[in-house]
Amino acid sequence: MSKESRMRATINQKLTEMGERERLKELLRAKLTECGWKDQMKAHCKEVIKEKGLDHVTVEDLVVEITPKGRALVPDSVKKELLQRIRAFLAQHAT
Repeated sequence: MSKESRMRATINQKLTEMGERERLKELLRAKLTECGWKDQMKAHCKEVIKEKGLDHVTVEDLVVEITPKGRALVPDSVKKELLQRIRAFLAQHAT
């Protein structure tokens, strides 16, 4: 396991243990709904299903198909806010 992987695991563990991960997920959900991301993704899912036909699309196919667009559509402001919150949390709880 690389040093970066170990660091990510440690940060993730600390966020989870202290309940911050859940708070960040809630914040992310709210921000994504607020900026219309959720509606855009719902519309994209409907397009994919319409294109391929309901009987020819599995949940896995849909996830593979929409994930890149979903990541690309997250506004930079939302990414920056989450990153800021994580940094503040880590600074506050540094060991």
